Amino acid sequence: MKMELPEIRPEERTPLVEALLGMIRQLLDRVQELENTVQELRDENALLKGQKPRPDLKPSLLEASQPKPQEPEASQRPGSAKRPKTAELTIHEEVALHPEGLPLGATFRGYEPYVVQELVLESKNTRYLRARYDLPGGGSVLAPFPAGVLPAGGGHFGTNLIAYLLDQYHQAQVTEPLLLEQLWEYGIDISAGQLHRILTENKDLFHQEKDEILAAGLRESSYIGTDDTGARHQGHNGYCTALGNDLFAYFESSDSKSRLNFLQVLQGSHRDYVINETTLAYWERQKLPAAVVEQLTQGPRTFPGGEAWQVDSPSWPSPRSGTYAAPRKGPCWAA
Repeated sequence: MKMELPEIRPEERTPLVEALLGMIRQLLDRVQELENTVQELRDENALLKGQKPRPDLKPSLLEASQPKPQEPEASQRPGSAKRPKTAELTIHEEVALHPEGLPLGATFRGYEPYVVQELVLESKNTRYLRARYDLPGGGSVLAPFPAGVLPAGGGHFGTNLIAYLLDQYHQAQVTEPLLLEQLWEYGIDISAGQLHRILTENKDLFHQEKDEILAAGLRESSYIGTDDTGARHQGHNGYCTALGNDLFAYFESSDSKSRLNFLQVLQGSHRDYVINETTLAYWERQKLPAAVVEQLTQGPRTFPGGEAWQVDSPSWPSPRSGTYAAPRKGPCWAA
């Protein structure tokens, strides 16, 4: 038997009320104990008759995952451990309500607070009147915008709006057409092209953060897991390579799933190639002809990317021919 006692305000907790509350709790505990005994007798009777007892249903995982309220200490009076559900909320507006049609002689005793939470979504357009002054020596000065009004790339859309768009698109996985329709319903004057540019252009800081996550994850992890799957990228069939463990996750889209591509993903934004001891040892294990090794080691041994490898030594074997230098962070592979 479950019963929720109504919340009693502190000014109403007289000694008589406290005593009655204690008696009610004792009676509820006794009723629960008797209900358990009756159920045990029913189960035993069912077994004697060859029937199945009442199944033992486990509590919901959702309810079990929620932290249980701590029991009040013995020194506290019953019910004093409860806190108002809205105690930690920030109150943005207070509205005083008075009943209508009061009879003569009614006396105001006080307010009883009742908090209602609401979410307000609305467009807000601000026109900034930027003062321009002509200088005595020539030229003019235009008043700057307040800090935080415009994003780093400028434009006519505020930082809060851009942050909302990025969160909806990347975190909530809202598609561009649905996001555009939502903005129009909110009264935002924006085109499909403007929305696409906000979501895709001038995102160097995000790419930098992505590279930093990969570098930190590889540096701090004792192991990594990897996998790749087919994916569409910029209208073409490609692959998505995933790296990570319980500390981080990193995803990279490319048009290949080769071992060389995996090493390039490990490098992040770096695409340096170098002929080092690891490269020479690999060539030796693969029995590369000595004449080719001598030719490859006569020129520079460090190249900032595959294009530099081809440009600096056009007569050298192409990567597609099966012999090339290794990425700086990994061993050399044969195609």
